Amino acid sequence: MSIRRSDLLLLAVAVVWGSSYLAAQTLVLAGGVLAVLALRFAVSAIALAPAMAGRQLSRPELRVGALLGLTQAAVLVLETYGVALTSATNAGVLISLTILLTPALEGAVRRRWLPSRFFVAAAVAVAGVVLLVAGPGLRAPTAGDALMLAAAVVRAAHVTLSGRLTEGRRYDTVTLTWLQMVVGTVLFTIVAAPTLPSAVRAFGPGHWLGVLYLALGCSVFAFLVQLWAIRRTSAARASLLLGTEPVWAVLIGVGVAGERLTAVAVAGIALVLAGTYYGQRVEAGHRALTPV
Repeated sequence: MSIRRSDLLLLAVAVVWGSSYLAAQTLVLAGGVLAVLALRFAVSAIALAPAMAGRQLSRPELRVGALLGLTQAAVLVLETYGVALTSATNAGVLISLTILLTPALEGAVRRRWLPSRFFVAAAVAVAGVVLLVAGPGLRAPTAGDALMLAAAVVRAAHVTLSGRLTEGRRYDTVTLTWLQMVVGTVLFTIVAAPTLPSAVRAFGPGHWLGVLYLALGCSVFAFLVQLWAIRRTSAARASLLLGTEPVWAVLIGVGVAGERLTAVAVAGIALVLAGTYYGQRVEAGHRALTPV
């Protein structure tokens, strides 16, 4: 598979994640954060279960899958509660710091740093996110901001671990992804047990379609592609491409919800795309000169 194909698939994941906000907000209002996450992971694990037929589970895969499942679950909990406790502007800016944190963490772990030009490109992309979500303006720091910052750090760690722990290993991507689903299912089902039955009863057909979308699109498809791509490129490159998520969220809001696209938002989109394009070119050139 070529780098270009992995880039396109990662951008597709960013589009799917960017389109999930309305569905996620509706579901959380109806059933609560923990219940929605429990159902999302459970449906994902069930949907991916047929692909596990005949696959052997090794102890190293179990350990890696369990660890990545824990970090993935932590990201989603921190993000979901963080968004609920802060402004959309603060949340968007803080989570976009993953674009900078991931290459920094990956460089520290590998003791091999990307050129400074990559970090400049990443900073341009973050600046674009700031413009993109700056309509209401930044709000004074809250507990939600602390959760979003923690989510950015944990997401950077998750993406870096995904690449580092699977490097040079013949682990099966489907197996590792399914194990993450199972870990999330167990964790969230336990903590959501008191509210899960009432959430299931409260959901109508539209809610269940939302759960399916979050499970099949935002989890099964997204997690498979993310892990597959990271194993073939780098955590830094994947994070940069996935960092275009706010762009797609805004564009989908304009196209579906009839939101207005301001000149500042257009400038933000341009900066995100320019930073991402240049950054991935820098990363590709650097990796070609210093292959893993």
